[in-house]
Amino acid sequence: MLSIIIPAYNEEKCIKKAYDAINSLLIENSIEGEFIFVDDGSQDETYRVISELASEKENIVGLHFSRNFGKESAISAGLSAVSGDCAVVIDCDLQHPPEKIIEMYHLWEAGYEIVEGIKRERGDEKKMHGIGAKLFYSVISRVAGFDMANSSDFKLLDRKVIDVLNKMPERGFFRAISFWVGYKKAVVEYDVAERVDGESKWSTRGLVKYAFSNITSYSTAPMQIVTVLGMVMLVISVIFGVWALIDKIIGRALEGMTTVIIITIFIGSIIMISLGIIGYYIARIFEEIKGRPKYIISSTTKSKRK
Repeated sequence: MLSIIIPAYNEEKCIKKAYDAINSLLIENSIEGEFIFVDDGSQDETYRVISELASEKENIVGLHFSRNFGKESAISAGLSAVSGDCAVVIDCDLQHPPEKIIEMYHLWEAGYEIVEGIKRERGDEKKMHGIGAKLFYSVISRVAGFDMANSSDFKLLDRKVIDVLNKMPERGFFRAISFWVGYKKAVVEYDVAERVDGESKWSTRGLVKYAFSNITSYSTAPMQIVTVLGMVMLVISVIFGVWALIDKIIGRALEGMTTVIIITIFIGSIIMISLGIIGYYIARIFEEIKGRPKYIISSTTKSKRK
């Protein structure tokens, strides 16, 4: 059986459209499937729509979070609820083409354990978002040690991969974790489609925060900035020290307070940046050691099998 995991946040208009589009493909290709809708604490009627759909259909599970925990947590909850032999994660807005699910499924039947959906075109996306995304994936690919160019959450996972991910307690970046675990991989390319309804829930600020959070989750590279800045300050200090010594020997004083003020401000800035980076990692450690759950499910709904 193929499980379809669909995270949703304020997507009341997309739920039925997503179900109809994907379910019709499964029926056409004689694939038994179940749908796991995860309502990430929506403020609209998303969960009501999911519940109504579950009462009408035979293959739906609905999970409702007590508040908004984020897409990563929603995917994690969906993976925990999977009962199929493999699962596909797909966006509710259908920007991930549903027809690619069938292609992924056939590759899984051929023996591949992870089938990655790789973006060929990013669709109608803001230019700055596109540039930012390329920069982010370039950085995280370098620091994480594997190529994540154009990757997305759209992918198929074998049961054994799902079981491994469910055992991992960390709050990780789903796209990177699925690369990190290894296994036999295949790639399916797709073009990002237009949303079937509504608008994106991501803001520029949210994307920047998301990017930095995930980079620090998979690398200590930002910590090395502290070391680099320290080395830069050492070199500058040596240069100014030699300069001051030479001026002292030849009887010429180092000029004015301007130099002292500039150096003091520069050193202060370096220290504050370094403390900020270190503090961010300490905050992430603090979040992990508290051991709080990744999400809280306030209610569930499930189709009654006829």
